[in-house]
Amino acid sequence: MKKNMSLAPMGVFAVLLFLAACKEEKKTTEVAAQTKTEQASDVAPPITEAPEDVTTPKGMVWIPGGTLLQGAVAQDKMAMEHEKPAIPVTVDGFFMDVTEVTNAQFAQFVEATGYVTTAEREIDWEEMKKQVPEGTPKPHDSILQPGSLTFKKTKSSVPNLYDFSQWWHWTIGASWKHPNGPESSIVGKEDHPVVQVSYEDAMAYCEWAGRRLPTEAEWELAARGGEDGNIHTWGDKVDALGAQANTWEGEFPVNNTLEDGYELRAPVKSYPPNAYGLYDMAGNVWEWTTDWYHTDYYKEVAASGKALKNPQGAAKPFTANNPYAKDKVIKGGSFLCSASYCASYRVSAKMGSSMDSSLEHTGFRTVATVAMLQGE
Repeated sequence: MKKNMSLAPMGVFAVLLFLAACKEEKKTTEVAAQTKTEQASDVAPPITEAPEDVTTPKGMVWIPGGTLLQGAVAQDKMAMEHEKPAIPVTVDGFFMDVTEVTNAQFAQFVEATGYVTTAEREIDWEEMKKQVPEGTPKPHDSILQPGSLTFKKTKSSVPNLYDFSQWWHWTIGASWKHPNGPESSIVGKEDHPVVQVSYEDAMAYCEWAGRRLPTEAEWELAARGGEDGNIHTWGDKVDALGAQANTWEGEFPVNNTLEDGYELRAPVKSYPPNAYGLYDMAGNVWEWTTDWYHTDYYKEVAASGKALKNPQGAAKPFTANNPYAKDKVIKGGSFLCSASYCASYRVSAKMGSSMDSSLEHTGFRTVATVAMLQGE
């Protein structure tokens, strides 16, 4: 397995961007034509049933294809602008992992390939400085060491919840084996979702497993469980949250009341599955998708007047408040999401995350299409 050394951990980038004054104007990025994009009247019906000669892979379930409105539903008062307006999409059926990829599964991959994750690699400053604003000073060698971002509760209330640096900290030695820092361990947590894995790490696992990551449209179709129009995977009622998902209860990021039973990550299958038999499509850990994050993606698609068949998302990334960002969409929220902070346990919720970002609340699950299983 090739060990690509070109990407630097996102936590170091955060340090560098704090040091540099970002004066470049924001650049507008156009959303390119989607794969198989056609006028609504010409969109072919989706594949809804798996062929009889295709066996469901172990640990996966069939997600029937369908047409849905991707994005915020009308009654969702928590929806953010990048979730609006909802756009019509048609998606062919596919197979999806019942759970997020676990520590045990990722360990099998690492043992078989010798793969070294982004968070475990030595940092090459000469390569990194090509990816940050010109003139950015080199951080001290004490910072330029392998590691990742870990969460730490604050000691008192936080008036500005937009300043994530108050609870995220660059931790040398944090990795998938040590998700909360070098003193932590995954021993006895083999059934927990693997975290501290970058987009590149997730893609490498997929290549080994003969799978791929879902698109945002596929992820949302699966999360809705056949109930297009609900705010959450279980319906619209947020008071069911504690029994349905691993999220943050109490005052974020000061005190977690543990009403749902867990402060950090929970073992997979700790909460009820959705109607398709998928676990943790809300909360526990964020999940990577293949789509570029583009602030205005839905708006530009809606303005085009087109319906999409198997959309792949924006052709290029664009984050309105960060011209340097090249983010991928992550979905589902995590154990750190609360109504007061991000409320991203909602189906339409999403966030952009740097491709080299490894964090203790981000993992992934894989999908497989009929064509992939038939060797096409």
